[in-house]
Amino acid sequence: MSKYYLNYLDELESEAIYVLREVWAQFQNPVILFSGGKDSIVVTHLARKAFFPSKIPFALLHVDTGHNFPETIKFRDDLIKELGVRLLVGSVQKSIDQGRVAEEKGKNATRNTLQITTLLDAIEEHKIDCAIGGGRRDEEKARAKERFFSHRDDFGQWDPKNQRPELWNLFNGKYFEGEHFRAFPISNWTEMDVWNYIKRENIQIPSLYFAHEREVVWRNNSWIPKSEFLVLDEKEEIVTKKIRFRTLGDITITGGIESDADTMEKIVQEVSAMRQTERGNRADDKRSETAMEDRKREGYF
Repeated sequence: MSKYYLNYLDELESEAIYVLREVWAQFQNPVILFSGGKDSIVVTHLARKAFFPSKIPFALLHVDTGHNFPETIKFRDDLIKELGVRLLVGSVQKSIDQGRVAEEKGKNATRNTLQITTLLDAIEEHKIDCAIGGGRRDEEKARAKERFFSHRDDFGQWDPKNQRPELWNLFNGKYFEGEHFRAFPISNWTEMDVWNYIKRENIQIPSLYFAHEREVVWRNNSWIPKSEFLVLDEKEEIVTKKIRFRTLGDITITGGIESDADTMEKIVQEVSAMRQTERGNRADDKRSETAMEDRKREGYF
């Protein structure tokens, strides 16, 4: 009698595909939250496999802060063209112009929190009942509390103490009018799993993840890239370093690390030796001990 074994990446892939198919079965208008980062790219790749040979049945929703890396936007547009799927864009700049949110000022100003209003407005406008994200439990302590199906109330808010049990991976996606869900198919993956899967599947990712020469400034214990939005102190100096980014967010808050990892093999090797979470270089997470959870309670990704 032959035996069939799955390695750990196959098991994680199978679990994620199961979650994606459950989302499609239980919701009327789900979308994939697409940032152009590696995790949302992996979720999109998994959706391709889950519904092959059909096209991905989900639209992709991108919350555009206006402070994105240009490389990220180009990658997004090229992928949308390749997939032939619908792209929905929520604009933080539009939310500012309409007076829905007030832009922060000063050296450490960020549009990160402003995304909450833009995202919730987009969910309401497009009547989205489930937004699929690439959040993982190993990223940050607040995300470790997430379920695969994460319920949000009619204000779009998340209550970690009021989530539904998921015994035997049975998911309850029922909701009242005005409520919605977030789904996290790769919750059980680690950063190392993501990189090993990208390497195995030969998934294309933005060049920002590979080591390259860039003008940067040292701030908040990481290398912040030079951009038109960067406000310098008198003592700060722009220098050129060979860096790469472990996670992608706004260009104003995403710090790089010095690295020579310019191939997938080198990235995998480098990540395996890391002792700090990939979000350790995100300035928005350093504002307080509960920065991520506070944002998530209000409706953040």
